[in-house]
Amino acid sequence: MPRPSIVPIALTLDDRTGYTLWAPPWEEDGEEWQAFLGSTIDVPADINDDDPEAPGPTAVVHLFPSPAALAAFCRMSTDHDLADHPVWPTVSTLGAADLTPDEDHRYDLDGVYDIVAENPDRWAVEELAADVDIVGRLAECCDTTGDEDDEDLDDDETGFEAVAELVSRPEIAALGLGVGAFLGRSGEESWARLGTAVDELWEDVLEELDEHLDWTGAGTVAVDDYPSAAEEAEARAAEPGDDDGDEDDDDAPAARPAAGSTAASPADASTAGIRTIRSGSGLTATPAAVAAAQEFWEAVGILPVELVVPEGAGITLRCYVDDRARFLGRDGKVFVFPTPVELARFCAGDEEHDLTEIASWPEVADTDTMPLPADEDRYDLAALAEVLTEVAGGAGGLVTHQALAQPAEGALDLAEYAGLVRVQELLGPGAPLGRAVARSEAEPTAPLSAEDASALGSAWGDVLTDVGTVLVFRDAAAR
Repeated sequence: MPRPSIVPIALTLDDRTGYTLWAPPWEEDGEEWQAFLGSTIDVPADINDDDPEAPGPTAVVHLFPSPAALAAFCRMSTDHDLADHPVWPTVSTLGAADLTPDEDHRYDLDGVYDIVAENPDRWAVEELAADVDIVGRLAECCDTTGDEDDEDLDDDETGFEAVAELVSRPEIAALGLGVGAFLGRSGEESWARLGTAVDELWEDVLEELDEHLDWTGAGTVAVDDYPSAAEEAEARAAEPGDDDGDEDDDDAPAARPAAGSTAASPADASTAGIRTIRSGSGLTATPAAVAAAQEFWEAVGILPVELVVPEGAGITLRCYVDDRARFLGRDGKVFVFPTPVELARFCAGDEEHDLTEIASWPEVADTDTMPLPADEDRYDLAALAEVLTEVAGGAGGLVTHQALAQPAEGALDLAEYAGLVRVQELLGPGAPLGRAVARSEAEPTAPLSAEDASALGSAWGDVLTDVGTVLVFRDAAAR
């Protein structure tokens, strides 16, 4: 069971975006707990209802129009369900930047119809799974039907009937298996049935959920204060360090934010699951550009990859041959280019390298599709070093093991290709860093302690040192 933590999240519903906090399951006194920033209130009767009887005490989740409004409430109020949470004293002191959700904790519930209308890919499946999961958790925490002292109630009766029916569908359960569950003829049929289930039930699911969402920030704001989806996208695009969305500037480098920054770019309903490349990566690109690029690169089986290390950041290419990583490089050295344009220019040339013999390479050499990496193929190894240093310095409990997973994946692939034995040993199951990475898969929300981070930081520094020896930063002219 993970140790207690609290995570900021954002929900978009009925063209409004609200911010709140979620405490993932933790164990205390032998019992499992889970909670959101909310409370139980007396909801007045709806005079427009045919049966205007007050519903009585109702569990609600408080939503706020911005991380700043959320932070202000946390500093002032203790009358809510998270007040007794073990890490609340720390969370209550955090500012807006620390309470800004990362991309993995933004849930566009309005966009679910768009996801199921498209062909399934790994981003669509993961985003839909995340949306359904958070709805199920909200229902679980807000459903007080089982707490009512009524002999006429069945043990399994719930106030969220549509949610219960949706999550009981086998196609919804298959989301946990990843995109592989929706490939092939049977997978396509399963995806179609999933779409039918969403068409039948999602509106009812959102209606049930909205009855338990407090769009007044516990009485601290007005409903009109909440940004629409378009306003939210515009505001996030205008955050310092983000691009202005001009496609002509897709390759312009941007300043790297401080470690832990969660600056993000606008969402696009037509590209659900495709994340905008953020300023921390040194790249900028719109969601539509990333989505269009991924169609080509997925088809050829060679994917753009971004690597960020203390020495610099850049783009390369990676594929898998017999389940082993192979990068754009030669003799165990990985060629890294500062922009997608320079990488594309190199690919169009005639220099020999370890991807030349891949059957689809001629298509890569001939394409005009920019190599824009998706979030899952971006590895910021330097940021993890900074995060571990911060946690070791006293930020324990606020960073989870999940922070290790993606950087470790990139480092292991590089070590496999370049034969970095020490990196493989440090990330192996018998080493402390390797065990922590394994825990990131089994218990991703388990917080990192200051003691663990101190030891892991030293080992990760060794990983960075060795990885840095195999990266060759170059441009297309440096042949």
